[in-house]
Amino acid sequence: MTLDYHPPNLSDWLERLEASGYRRTEPRTAIAQVVAESHRTLSPIEVYDLARADHPKIGLVTVYRTLEKLEELGLIARVHQSDGCNGYIAAPSGHQHLLICQDCGRTEYFSGDNLVDLVSNVEAQSGYTVESHWLQLSGYCANCR
Repeated sequence: MTLDYHPPNLSDWLERLEASGYRRTEPRTAIAQVVAESHRTLSPIEVYDLARADHPKIGLVTVYRTLEKLEELGLIARVHQSDGCNGYIAAPSGHQHLLICQDCGRTEYFSGDNLVDLVSNVEAQSGYTVESHWLQLSGYCANCR
């Protein structure tokens, strides 16, 4: 298993937003920056609160729309949390999976898994042909144990 995280390039994110028809505004820039710089999952309300620290007039609707667009562009990933709410984290480059601390929300990506047997069993039992997967493991990080 290897942990290899490369922080996202905010300029690239903003260029991708613009190329998809979204104007580069201060609120959108602040929202993208908050998520890009986070090492833990953030709920939309947390993104809103953190972005408002620098831009008090940001609206919650803008946060939700920007998160939706960033996810659509593959720049962020939606993370299912134990409380039933969704959180967001910068999407990894390449094929990686996610470790999430149930206490502090810290996230780390990992690769090096071998799920061939599991996928084969699921396909055989369900009749599906698996084209992709998303693996998310939750537990407690070294600091929270």
